[in-house]
Amino acid sequence: MKGSSLLNILPSEDDNFRLERSLRTQGFTCIAGTDEVGRGPLAGPVVAACVTLPPYCDASPFLDSKETSHAQRLKLGSLLQENGATIGIGIVSHRQIDTINILQASLLAMKLAVFHHSTVGATPDFILVDGRFELPLSVPQLALIKGESKSGSIAAASIVAKLQRDRIMTSLDEKYPHYNFRQNKGYATLHHRQAIAGYGPCPVHRLTFKGVREFVI
Repeated sequence: MKGSSLLNILPSEDDNFRLERSLRTQGFTCIAGTDEVGRGPLAGPVVAACVTLPPYCDASPFLDSKETSHAQRLKLGSLLQENGATIGIGIVSHRQIDTINILQASLLAMKLAVFHHSTVGATPDFILVDGRFELPLSVPQLALIKGESKSGSIAAASIVAKLQRDRIMTSLDEKYPHYNFRQNKGYATLHHRQAIAGYGPCPVHRLTFKGVREFVI
């Protein structure tokens, strides 16, 4: 969907479900938002979610995951379940990130999340994508920079993806306790960088990333 046809569905930051309602009036019935979490960390996977909210859902509680606390995200995750949202998850490993680069890995994670969404519910017939790039799928799409502030569906996806990735990194902390993944979630904190310098990279570090590759033997 390109050009003048987009003029009818311009997003509004004052109403984060306006896009979805407008698309529904144009005949789309399964409008999903997708977002990823974990582009910046030095370790662990990139995780994406694809979420479809019910047509008459109050999407106002769903904000960018970066603007919410862990406790708030847990409550919002429960709210999504209570509201009957359809949720798909996509995970791309640190090894794949090193192989195909983080941008392509992020797009792949979102694509996988769409596929998973289709197996647990209906196949999306329109996808709202956070970021500059559409996904390599033949489904009508709209890429939105800062999409979490413009689409409740994208914001919900960012919350789900963040919760899922945090669970993964907490689990990895038990296996690799030197790096404090439970707290830093793989991001380049001072303690994390010092741990890499002192112990070297562990098996879940992204070996092509600055801050890790310098210590690869």
